Amino acid sequence: SSSSSSSSSTKFDTDNDDEGDLSFSDRLANSGVASAAAMATAAVNAAVSMKALEAPDVEKSYISLDRSANEIDEEGLPLVYDKDAIQKYWSKERGALNKRWGYFVGKAVPFLTRLTTLFIKDGKIDEKYIPELSEKARIDLQDLGPTFIKAGQMMSVRPDVLPQATLDELTKLQDSVVPFETSIAVEQIEKELGGPLGQFFTSISEEPVAAASLAQVYLATLNDGKDTRVAIKVQRPDVLGTVSKDLYVLRRAAEVFQGLVDRFAPQQRTNYVALLNEWSIGFYTELDFNNEAKNQETLRNMLIDNNIQGVTVPKVYKDLCTRRILVSEWMDGKKLSSCTDQEIAQVTPFAQEAFLTQLFEVGFFHADPHPGNLLFLDEPTEEGHQLALIDCGLMAEIGSKDRDNMISAVIHLANKDYANLVDDFIKLKILPEDSDRAAIIPLMDKALSPYVKGGGAKKYEEELKKLYGMEDGSMQSTVGGFQAMTQDALTVLNDIPFSIPPYFAILGRAIVTLEGVALTGNPDYGIIMESYPFIARKLLREDRPEIQRALQEVLYSGGSGGTELKLSRLLALLNNASGAVATQEGAAFVDLDAVPEDGLSFPTALKFLMSDRAESLRNLLEDEVDNVVDILSRQLVRKGLGEAVVALTPPRPPSIPFLGDIFPPSPKLDEIPLPLLLPGIGQDGINRPSVSVLTLNQFRDYVAPKLSQDDELYALGLSDAAQEFFGDEVAEFVRGEGVFSTKSADLLLSAVKSGAFGQNDVLSGETAQSIIEFVGNALSTLSSDGSSSSSFDETIKEALSELDDSERARLEEITEELIQRSIARAVERLSKVERLISA
Repeated sequence: SSSSSSSSSTKFDTDNDDEGDLSFSDRLANSGVASAAAMATAAVNAAVSMKALEAPDVEKSYISLDRSANEIDEEGLPLVYDKDAIQKYWSKERGALNKRWGYFVGKAVPFLTRLTTLFIKDGKIDEKYIPELSEKARIDLQDLGPTFIKAGQMMSVRPDVLPQATLDELTKLQDSVVPFETSIAVEQIEKELGGPLGQFFTSISEEPVAAASLAQVYLATLNDGKDTRVAIKVQRPDVLGTVSKDLYVLRRAAEVFQGLVDRFAPQQRTNYVALLNEWSIGFYTELDFNNEAKNQETLRNMLIDNNIQGVTVPKVYKDLCTRRILVSEWMDGKKLSSCTDQEIAQVTPFAQEAFLTQLFEVGFFHADPHPGNLLFLDEPTEEGHQLALIDCGLMAEIGSKDRDNMISAVIHLANKDYANLVDDFIKLKILPEDSDRAAIIPLMDKALSPYVKGGGAKKYEEELKKLYGMEDGSMQSTVGGFQAMTQDALTVLNDIPFSIPPYFAILGRAIVTLEGVALTGNPDYGIIMESYPFIARKLLREDRPEIQRALQEVLYSGGSGGTELKLSRLLALLNNASGAVATQEGAAFVDLDAVPEDGLSFPTALKFLMSDRAESLRNLLEDEVDNVVDILSRQLVRKGLGEAVVALTPPRPPSIPFLGDIFPPSPKLDEIPLPLLLPGIGQDGINRPSVSVLTLNQFRDYVAPKLSQDDELYALGLSDAAQEFFGDEVAEFVRGEGVFSTKSADLLLSAVKSGAFGQNDVLSGETAQSIIEFVGNALSTLSSDGSSSSSFDETIKEALSELDDSERARLEEITEELIQRSIARAVERLSKVERLISA
């Protein structure tokens, strides 16, 4: 490793005369820091080398793997990950492991030393060094083998993190892996399947169509009488031994890093060894193609069952799959890494919907969605799919409790509700229960707000510079901003004991990879805001208690623990679910109270509300809608009855010249006592009509008590919503203005006088239907004239016509139920009236 170090430093040692802008004292101080860091690293490394390292424990892993198999190959390696078997292998391969560690150190130390030297010299890595550094990094990763090539591939999709020259170099890792001989591949196929190649396939390509770090792929045709085209994935020979040794290297590197963290940031509680263990277990599991076949079949069926559009997974031929061979449906297409930015942007919404469904809906997700594992199909499938998701070797599972906490975190992050986000992070084990909220929340704002705005790491850096007043580039602002940023960083390191749960190693890898792909097609992409419509749909659909709580918080809290539904939030959430999101603070955060200008139409909203997708919302709002009906009906009755009395009161006779008003004024109809037939409940529980004498004013106050101030404010909100959807006339109707024509007023008064409320079966469906008819007659007055009223009529007809049979039946059932509840309320209120005659 010493010769490697000297040769590397000789190759890199250029432009040493360029002293940069740093003073001699600054460079000396930085050199001292670097020396101290190097000494600490050496001390930790020495301590790690003296202790026996345990293999990662699979019991706490989130990786989807087969835990039942325990086969061992000829070298003593488990074919499926097994902690005890790996440790046994390590114990007998001590010399080989130390040699592999030395090789890793020989590659890593010179490269890191070069980076540190350049940074100390110039205070940054100058762009002129980027190409040579990038090429060296790519060559080192290739030399280190499959495990490290895989890590390089993951970083090759982050245009926001790495410069273009580095991306260009790392992208070569996707397809530049040297293939092994086809004759070796055929020999392995025949050995695994237990027979000659022609027994299973009628043809196979002479060369692999793709070569990756763990396997290579051939195009073949099945011996099924149809020459069905398939892809045969063949594992590289001896790759299991290499990966097993690399697990040791990575484990040892993680122990060194953990030791440094423990020494310099003891408050941090993240177990970096556990994080790397999770990644290592996943990587080892990718070598079990039987497990991959099971994962692929599960993922394919999951996408079908959830009706995911645009994305498919190739069919698996399980009878031809073994631990080292995987046979699946062939699909013609090109890797997303070969697509234009426009093509990537075209399929990003499909890929995003598929991933969010996997993560939040099912809890079984593809953890390696890099561009090489996404095929842009030459022609859409019969189902219309344009994207194929391949390579399901690394899948992970997350339980419903963690998924619910993540959903809550996305909601609070998108809404900039950092106070509640602290609770989410505590539940996710990122923060301890005794967290200092006063210290954490301001730092959350500074650290997370720039990320939510989207654009990846480059935009994040720009936002941080704005946040700390460093955007003008002057020396004074840069120094001041850097000092403030450093102070915040030290606060995080020293005072906030956050930790990263092990499953974030896999989840973070998936999100980082997918976000990197999306950023290629859209440089402003932000996964939090892009995922919000999906979260909104989930809130509206599911009726589990955890989801109901999250939905209730969005609709009711208003940020101050309110208990009343905010109608603006309901309308906003319905629009969010359809993909229309109103934002605030420069389009960075969701505005919960704003309805987008290009939002849902009433027919679309009604259809959604009556669909299976809105079950959670209907359950949550059942009592709320009942309250809405009560408030509106009381307002309509009180104001409408007044209008009816005015409409039916005869005009006062004209005065006679010289004699004046000799005729008495017209009687006030609402003050005349009238015998009314009212419902009454007998002791046997049977409804029996009874007679009471009441004025219309008294009847109104009983059946429709005066609205409180809160009720009136709520009613105003309802009228605003009505105006949003239907226009001024309908809003006036909701406010109880212009409700009754002479005809409808006569209908109401006749109904009251003839004892409509005194029916024996007042709570029957027939009574509800008669009320519906009455309301319909009242509403019909709105369409008698005026273009907007006619538009309202057309909107209602259009909305009803778009409902299918089940949705229409659900609407009718809900309407009848609400009216029966309203009648029951009225009967209960009228039960307090003194009766003269009972039947």
